[in-house]
Amino acid sequence: MSTMFGATLHVAPGRSEWRGHQLLQRAGMVRQVAQGIFSYLPLGWRTVRKIQDVLRAEMTAVGGQEVSLPVVNPADLWQRSGRYFGIGPELARFADRRGRDLVLAMTHEEIVTDLARTEIASYRDLPRLVYQIQTKFRDDARPRAGLIRVREFLMKDAYSFDVDDAGLAARYDAMYRAYQRIFARCGVPVTAVASDVGMMGGHLAHEFMYLTPIGEDTLLLCDACGYAANREAAAFRKPAAPAGTSGGPVEVATPDATTIEALTAALGIPAERTAKALFVAVDRERPDGTVHAEYVVAVVRGDMELNEVKLANLVHAGEVRPMTPDEIARIGAVAGYGSPVGVAGATVVVDDLVATAPGLVAGANRAGYHLLDVVAGRDYTADHVGDIVAARAGDPCVRCGEPLRTTRGVEAGQIFKLGTRYADALGAGYLDVDGRRKPLVMGCYGIGVGRLLGCAAEEHHDGDGLRLPITIAPYQVHLCPVDASAADLADSLYRTLTDAGVEVLYDDRDERAGVKFADADVIGLPLRLTIGRRSLARGGVELRERAGGDAELVPTGDVPRAVRERIAALHRRIADRLPA
Repeated sequence: MSTMFGATLHVAPGRSEWRGHQLLQRAGMVRQVAQGIFSYLPLGWRTVRKIQDVLRAEMTAVGGQEVSLPVVNPADLWQRSGRYFGIGPELARFADRRGRDLVLAMTHEEIVTDLARTEIASYRDLPRLVYQIQTKFRDDARPRAGLIRVREFLMKDAYSFDVDDAGLAARYDAMYRAYQRIFARCGVPVTAVASDVGMMGGHLAHEFMYLTPIGEDTLLLCDACGYAANREAAAFRKPAAPAGTSGGPVEVATPDATTIEALTAALGIPAERTAKALFVAVDRERPDGTVHAEYVVAVVRGDMELNEVKLANLVHAGEVRPMTPDEIARIGAVAGYGSPVGVAGATVVVDDLVATAPGLVAGANRAGYHLLDVVAGRDYTADHVGDIVAARAGDPCVRCGEPLRTTRGVEAGQIFKLGTRYADALGAGYLDVDGRRKPLVMGCYGIGVGRLLGCAAEEHHDGDGLRLPITIAPYQVHLCPVDASAADLADSLYRTLTDAGVEVLYDDRDERAGVKFADADVIGLPLRLTIGRRSLARGGVELRERAGGDAELVPTGDVPRAVRERIAALHRRIADRLPA
């Protein structure tokens, strides 16, 4: 340690709410360079490389072959896939000295699909699975929580190519199991939940969520049947539409009733008898680089909340934003008293619960007035009907009807069934057994390496420092002589253990015992060997596990054997918890 690059810290810089990230900084593993951009110091990089070893082993076990794809991508590939215009400023765009448009890859679907186009010709070349561990850049507007949400990051992303959906399903299931093993080997407990496909596209996705109260995602879980989904994609069992008929919309005065709460109080009706209109816009970029806004009126029942992700998916948008007051007026609506009745120049999207309602109270698009008994399909036309509301705690599970509960989590990894979305756009196909050309059927599978480290640090620490599992800890043993009388023996043990293949961090500094112990605690290697006058007077060396347990006095000559046995036992504990 006397020559180690990077110092331990008494206090972590910054104000991260993640205790694990604070300890990564205090242990001298990472340093922030800029918002959402970090450097890894030697201890941190050793752990990153160990995580990469786990990733490579599990990808190889399911047939993956490692490749390396460029971070700088030609913009035309992203234009052909549609994502160049569909993704906002988080996609870093620039031009080279010759004026050619380029992007910094935040993910590699376009590049790998274009590569498959040249390397896969026939059904005989399938299936295939490739993966890489590569730097990505996403210009996130709100990086936070240390390594959890960053702008530049290392990611393991894998891509599968199959002849049909059945082949993709088999690959998806294999990767699902591989991911469970990866997280178990790294000591990060995860819950797999159904999720939105987002900008990746496709028709099915699962997130592997590390559950923590300070996570950025809200999850809906059913303890009765095991249903689990991110709030962005969660469904619930909706009530049946009430019986009844409507005689037509009737305008009533509702002064100052600009909220559902005020409206229900004024009319003496429950919120489920009302319709709530939300005015949003989709900013779409044209091929010439200009942006135009498409206006959307979303209609949900008054007792429900809009799910913006579900809405964006229905209108094929990356995201939506609130309309400005001028935009609301432009389509003939009135904020606070709005509805789809009489609007023009907007796409109307209606929740399926509203579409089947016999008559609801909706805005009259006139200040101070609402309409009674408004019916979708009669009083206004819906351009899209679907599920666009958010599931909440207490809503009945879509599978079994039992109440859902909410919790928070962090996405540690995600897998997608992409289908032919990228193959169709980029012309990647194969000839089947009958000589007919068909598109490749794809899946993609990602794990953020730094994010995984951040989750592991959050899961494995105590009040004194980190306690990373032996599978990913930077070293296995912390060798800590505490006075000059132990120096010769410490030198000898360091050489003996290292020659035996044990990873040893040797604290050879001329420091007080208290300083060495504090640093050993904050770095938190799985095993600590302490040598000093007191231990030598008792006849040996003190061996202790960082994660707890009493210290064991080991005779000097037995130290290599005892250390190897402890290391093997720590690995067995993890192996015994691995899924099949």
